Order: sequence, then C-alpha cells, then structure tokens
Amino acid sequence: MSTTTPTRDTQANHRSSANDHSSANDRSSANDRSSAVATEPARLARARDWWGLAVLMLPVLIVSIDNTVLSFALPVIARDLQPSAALQLWIVDVYPLVLAALLVSMGNLGDRIGRRKLLLIGSVGFAVVSVLAANAPTAEALLVARALLGVFGAALMPCTLSLLRGMFLDRRQRRLAIAVWATGFAAGGAIGPIVGGVLLEHGHWGSVFLLAVPFLVPLLVLAPLLVTESRDPNPGPLDVVAIVLSMLTFAPVVFAIKHLATEGFDLVVVLGVVVGIAAGTVLVRRLLAQRNPLLDVRLFAVPAFTGSVLVNLVSVLSMVGLLYFLAQHLQLVMGMGPMEAGLVLLPGTLAMVVASLLVVRWVRRVPPAVLMSVGLGLAGIAYLVFAVTGGSSAVWVLATAFALLSIGVGMAETLSNDIIVAAVPPAKAGAASAVSETAYELGAVLGTSILGGILAASYAANLVVPAGLTSAQADAAGETLAGALDVADQLPADLAAVLADSARHAFDAGVVVTASVGVVLSILAIVLAARTVRGQRG
Repeated sequence: MSTTTPTRDTQANHRSSANDHSSANDRSSANDRSSAVATEPARLARARDWWGLAVLMLPVLIVSIDNTVLSFALPVIARDLQPSAALQLWIVDVYPLVLAALLVSMGNLGDRIGRRKLLLIGSVGFAVVSVLAANAPTAEALLVARALLGVFGAALMPCTLSLLRGMFLDRRQRRLAIAVWATGFAAGGAIGPIVGGVLLEHGHWGSVFLLAVPFLVPLLVLAPLLVTESRDPNPGPLDVVAIVLSMLTFAPVVFAIKHLATEGFDLVVVLGVVVGIAAGTVLVRRLLAQRNPLLDVRLFAVPAFTGSVLVNLVSVLSMVGLLYFLAQHLQLVMGMGPMEAGLVLLPGTLAMVVASLLVVRWVRRVPPAVLMSVGLGLAGIAYLVFAVTGGSSAVWVLATAFALLSIGVGMAETLSNDIIVAAVPPAKAGAASAVSETAYELGAVLGTSILGGILAASYAANLVVPAGLTSAQADAAGETLAGALDVADQLPADLAAVLADSARHAFDAGVVVTASVGVVLSILAIVLAARTVRGQRG
C-alpha cells in the first residue's frame, strides 16, 4: 500500500523498456498504460475517467449481485422447481465456480483482443443468458443457465480492473478508484438479497435474473464513449491445458464437499478430493515451468500477498455463507415476505459501503493488519450471535449482527485488494488482480459449499419426521426446509404443524453448528492477517 513517486515509476519504465526482450513480464509492465509514461510523470485522471469508473461499476455490481441474489429467491425456487438439496446447492454454486475457474483465462483473452471489446462481448452474453435463466422451466435448466452466466461473468470481471488501472495512472487516485471498485464488489453481494426481496415481493422469481438487463444496456452504450480501450501487445499464451486443469482442480473438490454434506463420507468424496489435488499439482508444475504462464504462481511467495488473498477469500466466504442461512431463516422460519426480509439487511449494506470508503482514510494512521483484524473480528462476533441464539433472537439483533459482519467484510475486502496489488512488483499487478478476483469467487463458492453443506447435513440429522408421511414425502422433507414446508402444505393441519415445527427447529439447530464453524474461520483469518500483513503500511 506504499506510494511510489512518479520519478521511480519513470525509472522503472525506462528499465522495462531497456530490457524489452528479457522477459514477458517486463514487456507487460512496459505496456501498463502506454510508453508515454516512461518519459513524463503520471497524469491525473480527467473527468472522463471518473465517469468511466462509474460505467465500469455497472458490471461489477451485477456480477457480485448475482452471487447472492439467489439467497432470497431460493425458497421460492425450491418450492417451484423442487430441486434436491444437492442440486439446490449446485444452482447457487455453479455460477461463482465457473466464474472463478475462468477469470484468469478470460483476463488473458482480454489482453489479446482488447479489454473493452471483451467487456462488451461479455455484457451481451450475460444479458441474453439472464433472460434464459429467468424463464428456466426446470431446476436442471436453471443450473445450466447459471453455469453460462459464470462464463460470461468471467469475461466481465478481469476487464473492469485492468481497464481501471489504465485509466488512473496517479497512485493516490488509483488507490481511491480501487477502493470504489472493491466497495462495489463487496456491496453488490450485500445488495443482492435486498433487491431480490423487492423483486420477489411483486413478481416471479425469474425477475432476479432480469435485473441484469437494465445494468448492462447502459454499459453497452456508454463504455465505447467513456472507457479507453487497452490491450497487451505481447500477451502470454492462451493455455487451454491450464484452463482444463484449473476446472479439474476446483470442481471435483466442491462436488466432494457437497456429496459429503448430502450423502455422507464414501469413495466418491475421496475420489473428488484426490482428483482435485492431483490436477492442482500438475497445474502448478506446468505454470512454474513456463516463462510467461497463464498465472504466475510465484506471486504466492510474497507473504503479504498470500495472506491478503486468503483474507479476501475468508471474508467473502463469511458474507455468502451467512446470507445463505439468514435469508432462509427470515423467510421460512420467521415468516417474513421477501421484501420485508431484504429490508432487515439494508442497514448492514449501507454500513458496508461507508466502512469500505472510510477505511481508505483510517489506514493512513492505523496499520492495515490492525484494521483487517478488527474487521474480521466483527465478522466473528456476528457469527457468534447466531452460534449462541441459533437465529432465535429479535429481528433487530439479527440486523445488527449482519451490520457488524458487513462492516468487517467491507474493511477487510478493501484493504486486502489494495495490499494484493501493492505487495507485488508493478510488472505483476495484472496477474495479482486476477488472483484477487479469483479468491473472491472461490470464497463465494466455499461459502455455500462448506457452510451450506454443513447446514444441510445438520438439518437432515436433526429433523424428526412424524409418522403418517409417505416415503416420498419423508424424503422431500429431509432434503431442505423449503421441501418440508411444501410437504406440510399437503398434510392435515395437525400433522402439518408437527412437521413444520420439527423442520424449523432442525434448521436452526443447523444454524448453530454452521455459525460455530464461522466463528472458528474468523479467528483463523485474524491470526493469518496479523502474521502475514504485519509490517505493511497505509
């Protein structure tokens, strides 16, 4: 996070230009904006650039909103499309999983064909598939649509940060622009359930997907006018083998976690983990052997970089994991409507935006490690509230707990993104940005895979199915809370009340276990931040 003077930037670019053929990374550094930077101080951003930043926030918001908007639509979708517990988790997770696996690859493609061009292509594809997802007739069709949204979302995200870095050459202005970007990324995840709640109150669950269209149409019109095109004249190779290996690293492990939660430990779990570890090992060796790899894994040799990436991941995991069960608790246990439940989260969302922007000022006086630890501590306190109460507290207590978590995640996300970029040499900044975004998406995947999987397993273990149900009804009730309530609607009043009461108690028992794991993760993240980010200055 330290500031580099224009003179040092000029010297660095002269050295990069003089050694243009020494390595591909030097060539990438020389092209960070244009060769003009090598002969004059970095210019200040123009009004056009700040308007361009506002335009770039549109895809950032819609991609992050899509990570969590299903939290509030899930109970409605579960009743309408009736997915199994495993399929329900996959519908949530397949989007960030595909997005995370393709981020670095899409960033490489943007370097080749032009980042603004790829941004526009991704916007068109995302809007079209959003319409298809809104009209999905089955849970399986919705799963496929969510996977395609991940493909086009991956085309959007790397371009935003790469274009932003080219528009803001002055270090102080760039830090503020990155803070705005990180705030939009984090706040979008918190806004998703609120917007989803409002839409669901007045329309079909498909409306949460149609939300992308009004965001992306202005982008298609304004981006060519306000965002400057950039590309790398000497990009690294498009490594198809590495792309496949990255998918084989993530997908089997996530599948194993979900299978463990719904079916228990068996050979499938072992095979999934073994395949993921094997593919990851081959991927790392392949990348280390290349001169200009798809992703420079040597970046992880920098402690502050690695620590900040992991803090980034845990922060998002905490946010998405809590939203997964809080949204269901407010609607299915407490009986709130989608809009009413969304409004419970509004104070926390506003608090996140404010905290994300204020921490840019606070870090000038307080070390980043301290602020990140405080933020992660607030997230841990929020989980502790749910671990102690099981979600049975008054609504204002739940809203306050979510606000604490939002403030903490907003602080940790903003600082970790800044440190990730600043902790590595300038020539590595582009790759560092891709890793930061990948950590965010993996955190979203693991939030529902790990915490959602624990919740599903605990719910199934604690549910007491009353006598008098058919085998099919008992199976449906044991899958999800929404499934149990749907079955209850088909039963006589006295039997329905017994099943609904048992399902709600089983769900909140699962919340206790899940929140306890969240507390432990927060403590581990605090220790990690204190040890790895120590010595960094604001």
